[in-house]
Amino acid sequence: MPKFPRGGNPSRSLSAIALAWISAFALAACGGPGPAPDVTFTSLTGTAVSLQDLRGKVVVVNFWATSCAVCIGEMPDLAHLQRRFGNRNLALIAVAMRYDPPNRVLDYAEGAALPFVVSLDPMGKIEAAFGGVTGTPTTFVIDKRGQIVQRIVGALDFPRLHTLLEAKLKEPA
Repeated sequence: MPKFPRGGNPSRSLSAIALAWISAFALAACGGPGPAPDVTFTSLTGTAVSLQDLRGKVVVVNFWATSCAVCIGEMPDLAHLQRRFGNRNLALIAVAMRYDPPNRVLDYAEGAALPFVVSLDPMGKIEAAFGGVTGTPTTFVIDKRGQIVQRIVGALDFPRLHTLLEAKLKEPA
């Protein structure tokens, strides 16, 4: 029988263990590093941005939804990330899931004054090109050579992400 700290809640401890195991399994099941898909995002303002055009930059692609509380909670931190690293060759693209009503995405993006590209994916083509996104948030980090170096399913650990971005931004293109 596992031992729990005095006064600890066995079901909470088991839940934390199960969550950690599921998260690790989900990351492993998502596949390892590989080339980023050749996709073009269309911003809410109608500007086309392709991953090919972003070669030489570190790119963060975040799949999110306005109905996702974790996603909305991360948006201020993503905005900070863009402001902190944007002048150092970082591009951040937030892709709204296909089930997200475009008017709601537009209202949120404008109201929050998001300083990065926000794109719609009404047909799910971008989501499919990234191997299918089954939950939000899901975030991809792509290096300057166009290789996916990390897929993060669930809430972002921003200190860890900052460390990864610092390292990737120092690498040659």
